[in-house]
Amino acid sequence: MSSSVFATINSVLEAIDNFVWGLPLIILILATGIFLTIKLRGVQFSQLKFALKSIFRKTDKKHGGELSSFKALCTSLSATIGTGNIVGVATAISLGGPGALFWMWLAALLGMATKYSECLLAIHFREEKADGHILGGPFYTCEKGVGAKFPKLGKTLAILFAIFGTMVGLFGIGTFSQVNSISVAIETFAKIAANSELSTVVIPGIGTYSLVVVISSIILALLVALVIIGGLKRISSVAGVVVPIMAVLYVVLGALAVMCNLSKVTDAFEQIFQGAFGFKAAAGGAIGAMIVAMQKGIARGIFSNEAGLGSAPIAASAAKVEHAVQQGIISMTGTFFDTIVICTVTGLVIVISGSWQAEFGLAGFGITNAAFHILLPRIPDIVISFILMISLVLFAFTTILGWDYYSERCIEYLSNGKMLPVKIYRWLYILAVFAGPYMTVSAVWTIADIVNGLMAIPNIISILVLNGIIVKLTADYFSGKRIYSIGYDFWNNPIQEE
Repeated sequence: MSSSVFATINSVLEAIDNFVWGLPLIILILATGIFLTIKLRGVQFSQLKFALKSIFRKTDKKHGGELSSFKALCTSLSATIGTGNIVGVATAISLGGPGALFWMWLAALLGMATKYSECLLAIHFREEKADGHILGGPFYTCEKGVGAKFPKLGKTLAILFAIFGTMVGLFGIGTFSQVNSISVAIETFAKIAANSELSTVVIPGIGTYSLVVVISSIILALLVALVIIGGLKRISSVAGVVVPIMAVLYVVLGALAVMCNLSKVTDAFEQIFQGAFGFKAAAGGAIGAMIVAMQKGIARGIFSNEAGLGSAPIAASAAKVEHAVQQGIISMTGTFFDTIVICTVTGLVIVISGSWQAEFGLAGFGITNAAFHILLPRIPDIVISFILMISLVLFAFTTILGWDYYSERCIEYLSNGKMLPVKIYRWLYILAVFAGPYMTVSAVWTIADIVNGLMAIPNIISILVLNGIIVKLTADYFSGKRIYSIGYDFWNNPIQEE
């Protein structure tokens, strides 16, 4: 395609993105988080210590479900912790300035209440199929929860969510953005290791790419195929090992970079808070600067932690728990780990180094890569690049696996349990993984933003409609009564003790 065609496509996508991620959706997401935080009396703060302790609680095999709470969380984190933590943060700061990080934090803190609520509802309304596997998520929350009172609305929201969920996996978070970032990271490291230009290959009708990118895309597609064909158990097994290791490895490197530059941390926080409210903008431009920082920070924050999107509840619904609150409280820690911990590490490193500024001429992974090199000059470039490459590859790889699982469950719902469409989708997903490196960076992130926003709308509506159930279940659990069982119909049945 010619450059003019790409430019036209990008401009159209950006227009759609600006409409989807306009102020109405941003306000809706933040207002939902605020509303739930008030209704639940700050459950994300008051119960955080309990939630962290509960992650490793012993699973009672007699309870329904397929996975332990820990594996369900890791499966969710496998899709949550991805390129958004490395590339997404860099993109947010480069477009919205350091202030974008503040809005990522705010979105995460409020989003913890949203994540708790959506995962709680997914457990409560899940279904166990004839073969014993669990199917749950916002599609059932909408159909069975909202639909019990508003049948047409509930079914419509359920179908819309499942459609958007499939699109996010195939065209957004699950494939293009992850694979594109993997290719950039591998190519960057290969150039440093080779200390020369890389061999290239011409792909007719597409363009010229380095041989490293072509080979890595083939290998990646094969690895993805080997894992996802094994289903949920194999995905959760891989996630349970890879997620903790990759998160610790990256956080340790980031903490080292910050510790070696402690004198600049105070200034970094000043830039973040001043930038969040446009205090450094030219006269009359403060509000505009604040809106840009808010929009980019919240959009990238949600892209990273997925609070409110409705994705994590699909994995959470498979957990072996007695009460819906048990997994809801554990699931909200995913947002804490993703944004408050990992994204903060990336953000501080970038802001302290200044690599986000226009004069560097960098974008995406290049910003984060340069930031670590600037802050850790005594460590050989090749060592830093290798660690960053491994971190990003593992982050992105597990996200690819997690989103395949999410999308498969959406398709299973849409097809009324027929598995042929699911099997066809798997192969389309693998093809999308292979094609990922050949998508332009701007188009990749724009498409991901659009389908993210669309997916959030039916999920948030269902949470707001069902907020009374969330409050009742929470009060029931923490009061010690434990009256409500999973699947209880709050709309039509009176309260009955077991």
